Amino acid sequence: MEPGNKRHIALISVHGDPAIEIGKEEAGGQNVYVRHVGESLARLGWQVDMFTRRVNSEQDKIVNHHPNCRTIRLEAGSTEFVPRDRIFEYLPEFVNNLLEFQQENGITYPLIHTNYWLSGWVGMQLQEMQGSKLVHTYHSLGVVKYNTIKKIPAIANMRLAIEKQVLETAHTVVATSPQEQEHMRSLVSTKGNIDIIPCGTNIHLFGGVDRQEARAQLGIDPQTKLVLYVGRFDPRKGIETLVRAIGKSQLRQSENMQLIIGGGSRPGHSDGKERDRIEKIVGELGMGEMTQFPGRLSQEILPTYYAAADVCVVPSHYEPFGLVAIEAMASRTPVVASDVGGLQFTVVNEETGLLAPPKDADAFAVAIDRILSDPQWGDKLGMAGRKRVESKFSWHGVAAQLSELYTQILQPVAKEVVLLA
Repeated sequence: MEPGNKRHIALISVHGDPAIEIGKEEAGGQNVYVRHVGESLARLGWQVDMFTRRVNSEQDKIVNHHPNCRTIRLEAGSTEFVPRDRIFEYLPEFVNNLLEFQQENGITYPLIHTNYWLSGWVGMQLQEMQGSKLVHTYHSLGVVKYNTIKKIPAIANMRLAIEKQVLETAHTVVATSPQEQEHMRSLVSTKGNIDIIPCGTNIHLFGGVDRQEARAQLGIDPQTKLVLYVGRFDPRKGIETLVRAIGKSQLRQSENMQLIIGGGSRPGHSDGKERDRIEKIVGELGMGEMTQFPGRLSQEILPTYYAAADVCVVPSHYEPFGLVAIEAMASRTPVVASDVGGLQFTVVNEETGLLAPPKDADAFAVAIDRILSDPQWGDKLGMAGRKRVESKFSWHGVAAQLSELYTQILQPVAKEVVLLA
């Protein structure tokens, strides 16, 4: 599509506001994905409207990110934060308000790209009501998630049914890794179309500062062995595995080790409770002095933390993709990650980092120690990581692949030409 040929499309992310500060409650990889995909598509000439749920009466209803890209916040239920597992009942109102927005603005979106199962339900309604082409990205599969947690939410059966229906009825579902595609086929449905297009990262934001410069900015000793975690406080993120791994590290006593656990939390919310639990474990293991909790790391300071680290650890029980891994790799920092899901795709074992079994603190300790005890090898892993991200995971490249997919979907069906002998 030529840049001047603008065409309206909608990205829907009901619970993941693309305009919100990353790192706040339930704000993570999905928010980053939608925001950067939207802005990158806009630069390619698409007119992009990103719809999300308004959670605060003080929030702007419309946020402009680019002349061709904006976030539109719709009312759905009371204007307050609601955990994602309790949003479903408000989705009919979300659909009605989106239809009303279209009518008021003289728009009917020919293509809708939904993100997460809640948005997928919205997309299926619009597909049925007005014939919009539906593209979907899961970000997380319920059938995989519920195998990793003890307390299954009441909404689980509804979610599983909708995820199956989306795969079978959408024009196509975008898997972010071959591993996620395999999970869809083996665990969700053998029906439906799947395209593989990875997530991306800002290769200009990450990788612009070297380790010693970053440490000078953060006041960290040049000789420190620095281990970094970045992400939400959520039991499924496996932070406990990382903490216990550092507790078992052979280098912990002999080297000047430091652990930084970066991420936001809100007192009284699920992430605040998880942070309290992790801090308690840190205290029990006698790691209080060597562990820092700097809180939410803004996009301005985050590249400096990645650059300062000797190793970044992604100990998730499951990740469909693993955005933190490619941000670290873009920063030339080697990664130790769980050998699950999309992390098996983003991190190349023994080449850009190391993979370890999830929830296995002993295996994570060995992997972390291997990299920390051989700085030259760590640098080699980091350089290979940067090279991999540049070639496969830039936002521009991701958006270009999505743009090509959208264009194919929106092309009029060619009429059959019957050749007479």
